[in-house]
Amino acid sequence: MQRILTLLLIIFFAISCSQIQESKYIENSGRAQGSTYQIKYESPEGKDFGDDIEAIFKRIDLSMSTYVPTSLVSTVNKGDTLVQVDTLFMEVLNRSLEIAEETNGDFDPTIGPLVSLWGFGFEELRQDVSPQMVEQTLEKTGYQHIQVKEDSVKVPEGFQIDFNAIAQGYTVDYIAEYLESYEAVNYMVEVGGEVRARGVNQTDEIWRIGVDKPSEEIDAEGRFQFILELKDKALATSGNYRKFWVDEETGARYSHTIDPQTGYPAKNSLLSASIISDSAMDADAYATVCMVKGLEECREFLNAKDELEGYLIYDDGSSNWGTYVTEGFEEFVVN
Repeated sequence: MQRILTLLLIIFFAISCSQIQESKYIENSGRAQGSTYQIKYESPEGKDFGDDIEAIFKRIDLSMSTYVPTSLVSTVNKGDTLVQVDTLFMEVLNRSLEIAEETNGDFDPTIGPLVSLWGFGFEELRQDVSPQMVEQTLEKTGYQHIQVKEDSVKVPEGFQIDFNAIAQGYTVDYIAEYLESYEAVNYMVEVGGEVRARGVNQTDEIWRIGVDKPSEEIDAEGRFQFILELKDKALATSGNYRKFWVDEETGARYSHTIDPQTGYPAKNSLLSASIISDSAMDADAYATVCMVKGLEECREFLNAKDELEGYLIYDDGSSNWGTYVTEGFEEFVVN
């Protein structure tokens, strides 16, 4: 009788544990990195990783946010001194330098002074930028001037590293890989519009992601340019249709995407670029590269990169939108 009772207790305990550890879908959302985030995942043991995710945001901000005065990047940007940085910083810097080399400077992590000059950094919007000011500021940019010695980084005085075109994508990857380390195989991680998805959602369907039309205002009824099913891939979109300023005297419209080589906001017909890649960090950076290159150069670039797919929206010159979509990207689009 005692053996039977013991066996029953063991069975009851096992059943109780299995119920406690039953997987379930969890959602965490909020604000971070100057934007919003939405993260959904099937937690194998039902654990809510919300606090861990908040801690990840804080760790990345302390490493790479120029809006945090005590961050590592802010310390490096004080200039002319080697600063020991963490592994997060080095991962993003190394990938930034690789993409800068690959794109011949269309992507440049030292663009910070130009971003501030044109009013998209800490300063108020600038409408008095002169060619001389641009020329002087360009002298304080150039990724080739970043010095790396083991785990320490230095830039010349007046230079500023700016990871804003790649850090959110990196954050998405970091959180996704953190969830995977706890055996989460179904998730969708979105931060500031950059997305990475794996597996299926709570209704056992591939994650569906909508990308806004390139309009200054959001139309609630018909807001999406397209909807795609994203599985085991990452997506990032860069656009010039909401973040810009207009010169009151000339009426010229300046986008927030700065061409690192000219020092001026990129001027071309491209309104937005959506890039699919294996990593959100790459998708984020290459979407910015496309906005700098413009339509024709971006088309050539994408056709030469088997690991990238793209959806480009451009002004066709007659107040209408044109689109260019790679064959691989079309396979993801469902509406």
